[in-house]
Amino acid sequence: MSTGGSDSVLWYDNPAAEWLEALPIGNGQLGAMVFGGVTRERIGLNLDTLWSGGPRTAEAGAVELLPELRRLVVEEHDYPAADAVARQMQGPYNESYQPLGDLRLEFDHRTAARAYRRDLDLDRAVSGVRYQVGDTTFTRELFVSAPDRVLVVRLEADRPGSVSFSMRLDSPHPVRTAASGSVLTMTGRAPQHVAPNYHDEERSIVYAADGGMRFEAQVEVVAAGGRVTARSDSIEVKAADSVTLLLSAATSFSNYRDDPAKSTADLAAICRGIRAAAASYPELRDRHVADHQELFRRVRLDLGGASDRRPTDRRIAAVRAGTSDPGLVALYFQYGRYLLISSSRPGSQAANLQGIWNDQVRPPWSSNWTTNINTEMNYWPAEVTNLAECHEPMFDLVEELAVAGQRTARDWYGARGWVVHHNTDVWRSSWPVGGGTGDPVWTCWPMAGVWMCQHLWEHYAFTGDRGFLAGRAYPVLRDAATFVLDFLVEDGSGHLVTCPSTSPENLFLTADGTRAAVSAASTLDMWLIRDLFTHCIAAAAVLDRDAEFAAELARTLDRLWVPQIAPDGRLQEWWEDVGEAEPGHRHLSHLWSVYPGEQATGAVLTASRRALDHRLANGGGGTGWSRAWVVALAARFGDADLAVDSLRILLAESTAPNMFDLHPPDLFQIDGNFGASAGIAEMLLQSHGGVIALLPALPNSWATGSVEGLRARGDVTVDIEWSAGSATEATLRTAGDASLFLRPPPGQTIGSIRDAAGTSVEITAAKGVARFDAAAGEYRVSFD
Repeated sequence: MSTGGSDSVLWYDNPAAEWLEALPIGNGQLGAMVFGGVTRERIGLNLDTLWSGGPRTAEAGAVELLPELRRLVVEEHDYPAADAVARQMQGPYNESYQPLGDLRLEFDHRTAARAYRRDLDLDRAVSGVRYQVGDTTFTRELFVSAPDRVLVVRLEADRPGSVSFSMRLDSPHPVRTAASGSVLTMTGRAPQHVAPNYHDEERSIVYAADGGMRFEAQVEVVAAGGRVTARSDSIEVKAADSVTLLLSAATSFSNYRDDPAKSTADLAAICRGIRAAAASYPELRDRHVADHQELFRRVRLDLGGASDRRPTDRRIAAVRAGTSDPGLVALYFQYGRYLLISSSRPGSQAANLQGIWNDQVRPPWSSNWTTNINTEMNYWPAEVTNLAECHEPMFDLVEELAVAGQRTARDWYGARGWVVHHNTDVWRSSWPVGGGTGDPVWTCWPMAGVWMCQHLWEHYAFTGDRGFLAGRAYPVLRDAATFVLDFLVEDGSGHLVTCPSTSPENLFLTADGTRAAVSAASTLDMWLIRDLFTHCIAAAAVLDRDAEFAAELARTLDRLWVPQIAPDGRLQEWWEDVGEAEPGHRHLSHLWSVYPGEQATGAVLTASRRALDHRLANGGGGTGWSRAWVVALAARFGDADLAVDSLRILLAESTAPNMFDLHPPDLFQIDGNFGASAGIAEMLLQSHGGVIALLPALPNSWATGSVEGLRARGDVTVDIEWSAGSATEATLRTAGDASLFLRPPPGQTIGSIRDAAGTSVEITAAKGVARFDAAAGEYRVSFD
């Protein structure tokens, strides 16, 4: 149990009354939400592979409609008619991520509790509950161990024989529960089909006796003292000194191709095997903490300011009332890293719209992977905040989609390679969803695979891992680029454009004021393709292969449509200067080349800033994830004031009491948590364009502080200290020989750079950037 209100602990003086107050724990696969009740404890349970539905394919035939859609766009510019054709090209909706159920404990307390505290220690990844009833202090510790694959609940009291409770499992799905000895078991099936929460069907939730994924959870009671009694569907513990609960769970999912309803996997044996391998409680806890801290402690952040020991929800309320709290920003940064560690580990599914925490059968947007921003944003902090291992599930997702998306590329576009549209599920659906009724503004966007490829390149850029580039990244990038080559069409003036094309989820106005979605060459499309082709060419050169293919990509780059600047100086979002249906739209797609891309320079950078100002002036950044994107964009623009104000707005308007990110009005989406962590890192360190920039967007309210362990491209780890708004020292740790380019904070110059032996290294400077040759080792930078 943690004490105090440090900047690595969330804490509260009341139990959680609802989901958005409960505290998340997880190991990438098994997730739990801890409510911390006194007489009744609820622990919400999730398993990353528990989804509705099963493998399926979409009907072919859309490719026959493609020529007409392209004619309407490129020749007729009849965009509403193109929208109507795009609706006919839709496949079925995705399936939905499902809750496993709840572990419920009921305690036999005869008097009211006092001195209550519940917390989540980010440094240890342990949630705690403590309170007094009469003269007895009761404590709980809960964590989900990655090494041992179990949820562990430890219940203790400071007076012997005081731990008494009953325990049961339940689920929103039809289940059977049974108790035998000291083990409680729950078995059930997920639905065969669940319609998205925004699309009602005659049967929105369908269960079948022989369809849907099977699941099982087992809880074992390990008691010291007292007695344990099994009832028909519950277990009762009386007068124990302490109790450890071990929960294991499994589903019949094996991969995205095999029907889990037909699986013969022995889920009971899997659950037993996990529990049987578990060690004693102290060993479980120590192994868990050590495993977590190896990741979490790589980065430390201190943004200065007095320590605030108030409960976390009151600190959030204070920010809402106008208080500046740099420590809360630092906590939010580390919370994002904690959530990534807890929801995305090697071997797990990638973090979805809610990470791994969901309590609804029809969750918002199916709690799937929305790939037109949200999935990608989930992994923005992975490399820069030193959690490269947590990026692995994203790579797995992309590799599987690169296989599943081949059929969609062929059947929808007559193309080679692979394609993914705006969302996917555990069955790796890749077609435009909607069933003929979805709005093309979000369904008709075949560039998701291109965007996701950036993550593969970024991992190589940060780590320099040639084996990863050769074995995993380049084959996927090459096939995505092959799709694009086949997908591009001429616009009549010699340029190559994407068609159909949308700017994700944003509508434009035609000359007569009609709202439309589908056109050609959205600005986002063109940035993404330039990014993919550039990286494919670079990878081919590094790996010394595919010279002819790289040359074809280079020739195609020269013919690509170039995003335009409108007469008012703003970067256009579409290929024509059209009206905006929603000038303050939450998506900032046309600004992709500023962040997370790196292509915007000169006039494009200036036009992008004007576009951002226009968006914000009209109410943009109104969701948590959108405001997190603004933080990162502002950091790239070097605008510390906009960046820190956006963090304030995010905390004040889009943050739940448990610090989960919110989509209005109160829907949990985890992408804002991850995006904000990446944005904060971007304010302190940037490394795009071949230059490592120190403190490029440091606000006045963070006048004194330090950061340790951030990562820069080129396999460099960076520590920075600053005081009175100026850097005082930086340390760079390099993995190999390299020429490094270093930009000091605004208004400062580099005084000296010394190696680990204290020897000054030779520096050459040009346009405010210092260049030096580094070998593997440590370098200390001082500033004038």
